[in-house]
Amino acid sequence: MSGSTFGKLFTVSTFGESHGPGLGGIVDGCPAGIPLDESIIQLELDRRKPGQGGLASTARKEADQIKILSGVFEGVTTGTPIGFYIENTDHRSNDYSKIKDVFRPGHADFTFNGKFGFRDYRGGGRSSGRETVSRVAAGAIAQELLKAEGISIYAYTVELGGIPAEIVDIESAQSQPYFSPDPEAPAKWDERIKDVKSQGDTIGGVVEVRATCVPVGLGEPVFDKLDAKLAHALMSVGAVKGVEIGSGLQAACSLGSLNNDPIGPDGFLSNNAGGILGGISSGQDVVARAYIKPIPSISQEQQTVTTSGDATTITIGGRHDIAAIPRINPVLKAMMALTLADLLLIDRRLGVRD
Repeated sequence: MSGSTFGKLFTVSTFGESHGPGLGGIVDGCPAGIPLDESIIQLELDRRKPGQGGLASTARKEADQIKILSGVFEGVTTGTPIGFYIENTDHRSNDYSKIKDVFRPGHADFTFNGKFGFRDYRGGGRSSGRETVSRVAAGAIAQELLKAEGISIYAYTVELGGIPAEIVDIESAQSQPYFSPDPEAPAKWDERIKDVKSQGDTIGGVVEVRATCVPVGLGEPVFDKLDAKLAHALMSVGAVKGVEIGSGLQAACSLGSLNNDPIGPDGFLSNNAGGILGGISSGQDVVARAYIKPIPSISQEQQTVTTSGDATTITIGGRHDIAAIPRINPVLKAMMALTLADLLLIDRRLGVRD
């Protein structure tokens, strides 16, 4: 098994490498009659593409133009597999020729070589962050299915480089720098990035993903709980090193009397559970946070070994982001959309919902 397929009923299988001709995928299980064209998917891809991250972004420029190959006719899905393709146009493989025999610290070079006895050193191949372009395209399709059910998804940055943001407005965050829900935070983050960049270093952060108007009942006991599926989906993104649902780690140092969400005649009075109880959606907003590690490609000298096991040092050149945020935000949004779309169709197959 290659590990390149996600989902049970609403599935996506992806292909392509960072420095290959292009990337793409096949979405299967999408019902017929969902409005869809390339411009809808392009809106999400434009939020992820290189150059969109302001001071934090790589200098690599990719148009990331989507081409739908199948499964759509006259502006709606046909119910058959939806194939799509995105061409790579600005890859510079020669940038990586100096490190083809050296393992980069923090990257998947060592583990890919250990597993396959071979690795694509041109930007990391399938382990590259560029792989996520296919997820965003598939997630855009899933969001159109969810939109028909009244479900919306938002991804916004709540911390960057150790500097937190207040959650003021998640809707306007979608058009703000760094997808910030706090109008005061981007200026602080700009200064942090300038400082870190001047040192040849990188930073991490925290992104919150929220789904609104989720119906009661999504998620399957006991191994396919909604929170378990979400954790799997978000942790499958390479830069994510931790996931919280609702109050998350704070629940461990809280009290039951404080962490429980009281219920009144009009519904829940708080949402420490993150919209999930017993692995099943409660009808509240589904809330998850993803903790993002610093980009491992730094311009400082680092200790490592060659593919022959000899000690050496490395200074990584090429074009790299200073932070995965904000380009990772639409990726995390896509993974929540794919998870909810899949569980929604599972509910329908079980006859739980019309």
